[in-house]
Amino acid sequence: MKKILVTPRSITKDGHPALNRLRNAGYEIVFCSPGKQPSEEELINILPGCCGYLAGVEKISANVLSAANGLEVISRNGVGTDNIDLKAAQNLNIRICKTEGANARGAAELTMSLIFAITRSIPFSDGKLKEGQWERRLGIEIKGKTLGLIGCGRIGKEVACMALGMGMYVIAFDLFTNDNFTLSENFQYAGMKELLAKSDIISLHIPAPEDGAPLVDKSFIWGMKKGAYIINTARGELINDEAMIEALDSGIISGLATDVFRNEPPVDTRIVKHNKVIATPHIGGFTRESVDRAVDGAVDNLLIYLK
Repeated sequence: MKKILVTPRSITKDGHPALNRLRNAGYEIVFCSPGKQPSEEELINILPGCCGYLAGVEKISANVLSAANGLEVISRNGVGTDNIDLKAAQNLNIRICKTEGANARGAAELTMSLIFAITRSIPFSDGKLKEGQWERRLGIEIKGKTLGLIGCGRIGKEVACMALGMGMYVIAFDLFTNDNFTLSENFQYAGMKELLAKSDIISLHIPAPEDGAPLVDKSFIWGMKKGAYIINTARGELINDEAMIEALDSGIISGLATDVFRNEPPVDTRIVKHNKVIATPHIGGFTRESVDRAVDGAVDNLLIYLK
């Protein structure tokens, strides 16, 4: 019986009915450690002999792929592939599939949730009350404020629609602008310099840079409107932690809300513990609806390409 490895934490912990379609098609399902992101060593040990791989966000290195004898296809339960050594996969004729848009709504709704949470200091206020303290931070209203979207693909467009509905102005920077996406006169595409200078809140929706250099560095921060907020539901590698901590401490940035980290769980917890930061454990696509769409799509891709 041919085997398919399944590694996304949401599935290895709780299972998913869509996997029965693979079993019914004659495949044996192999799991990594339940609820945990597999290490390189675990993947090297468990992946050989599997023809398919339903993958999460774990790093899939050239070493892993070289050891994966018989592997034909990697099907991501999401859209990001920056965790995979794509060149090594190509050299080994391993097909890479994605589930485009499966988690777009979940990630967009989390982005808006983080905008409200950071601008009204909701976790801070809740924490103080639980400690028996009555302490408040002055917030801002987002109506009439400008949201800068760096990346305006499926998730960015969802965020834009929500923000416009809340009375915000939206500026988007994207390498591939869509002239047909004109929801409102309050939406526009712009260059990076203009976006940084005008935005009260900046939200990141792009992949990690191929060269590994963070987007949000000192020059990026100094180009921002003083006192603006940053939301990151994309990739932890986009932010230079040292530059961010310095900007938060100095007040150049009013707050950071992040759902993603360079290492997950984070090894360096300075950002997580900072009193101007809201941190969540990569829950952007972790909704019942997003998980269902992503797993169904990933299973569809496996069945198509292993046929």
